[in-house]
Amino acid sequence: MSRPALSPSRAADFKQCPLLYRFRAIDRLPEPSSAAQLRGSVVHGALERLYALPAAQRGPETAQALVAPAWEHLLSTDPELPAGLDAEQLLAEARKLLAGYYRLEDPRRFDPQSCEQRIEVELADGTLLRGFVDRIDVAATGALRVVDYKTGRAPSSTGRLSEANEAKALFQMKFYAVALLRSREVLPARLRLIYLADRQLLDYTPDHAELLRFERTLIAIWQAIQHAGATGDFRPQPSRLCGWCAHQALCPAFGGTPPPYPGWPAASAA
Repeated sequence: MSRPALSPSRAADFKQCPLLYRFRAIDRLPEPSSAAQLRGSVVHGALERLYALPAAQRGPETAQALVAPAWEHLLSTDPELPAGLDAEQLLAEARKLLAGYYRLEDPRRFDPQSCEQRIEVELADGTLLRGFVDRIDVAATGALRVVDYKTGRAPSSTGRLSEANEAKALFQMKFYAVALLRSREVLPARLRLIYLADRQLLDYTPDHAELLRFERTLIAIWQAIQHAGATGDFRPQPSRLCGWCAHQALCPAFGGTPPPYPGWPAASAA
């Protein structure tokens, strides 16, 4: 197995709650997939298949037809479905999201450089970054655009939870920007979030100094994770997000007891 690394999702987990990071990255406790997560996986799978086709074949009807194979692939890798899941409704919602996608971009008009691209880069201090980018576009000028699909709604300017979601989304995109800056030595010209549920685009242009500061943030997070890993001190950090946590029964903040700490993994994908 590969050595421990920092991914956008696990970094966000640690920032939200160190104990949540431990449960997911070290204990690797199972979590049931929600209908929203399954729908997102289907849409992502269909879009990956769509862009694997020649541009002329990427019409709306093709995208609709790719929902079924994406669902079948998902079932082959994760056959455990949530109780009471209405699969037909889920697939209908996925098709609606894909239909709306064509109001934001026409996939027949350009060819991405890559889809679902695995990126891994070691920073100067030894911090290893690892993740998967939904799409990378490269213009004829060499300009780089990093694209991420979101099947939920765009964050609202009202409500602290929505603001937290927006911050989390931009954290993920800046993570990818740093990884690409270090692996390709190219500053991404644009970070694009595509919110399919309400058909909105969120574009962000990072600058070099900003990404250098963010890189230092990632290094600090990884150092904190390693310190907690060595001591086993992953403390809960209660917040409004606890209501969505699958591990409340094991959390001391809710009267639970975590399983015995298995120790920092010598080699695993964090």
